[in-house]
Amino acid sequence: MRLLELRCAVLEANLELVRQGLVLHTFGNASGVDRASGVVIIKPSGVAYNALTPEAMVATDLDGRVLEGALRPSSDLPTHLRLYRRFPAIGGVAHTHSEFATTWAQAGRAIPCLGTTHADYFAGPVPVTDALSADQIAGAYEDETGAAICALLATLDALPPAVLVRGHGPFCWGRDAAEAAHIAAALESIAKMAYQTLQLAADAPPLAPALHQRHYRRKHGKTAYYGQP
Repeated sequence: MRLLELRCAVLEANLELVRQGLVLHTFGNASGVDRASGVVIIKPSGVAYNALTPEAMVATDLDGRVLEGALRPSSDLPTHLRLYRRFPAIGGVAHTHSEFATTWAQAGRAIPCLGTTHADYFAGPVPVTDALSADQIAGAYEDETGAAICALLATLDALPPAVLVRGHGPFCWGRDAAEAAHIAAALESIAKMAYQTLQLAADAPPLAPALHQRHYRRKHGKTAYYGQP
């Protein structure tokens, strides 16, 4: 992928977070990686979304060295890089402080699968990381956040498209930045519906496993048949 093309794609993913109501002020960020060149493009730190241009996006390598761009990259860059280095299938990452997903993260609670919308995206609950220690917070905080995500993912049988970072918010990913932004929007809807369901019925049971797996497998894996080939 050409660098300008990736810059434009990452800019569009960041703007999609705004359109979907997932970010407030300058909170949140999206990035994308070109695996062939090892170049990562990410939103600059603290820059208003309405001021973003393709040229404002910051280019780094997978070790975080800035290659192009006059602005500092997002402070969450080390978290994104941890995911890119650990999971070659990830091509885009999005992080938000969206209201309902962040509410679950602040409560330190995984989001249970209560309906088929959740099952369309996640094979199980939306997991939540362990809390960081005081030493981790005092040290390379953003890198340690990525390490906490990777440690959680290592305990799972399959890679989900997102996790909740305890006390912080969601990190989402996909094949590219556009898919990561799509997952961020879907996760917020899932988080909101789960919260509201438990307000109406605190003892609402999880979705039946057979129905959960049927909906998940319609969209994922070798037997998927949702959408067009």
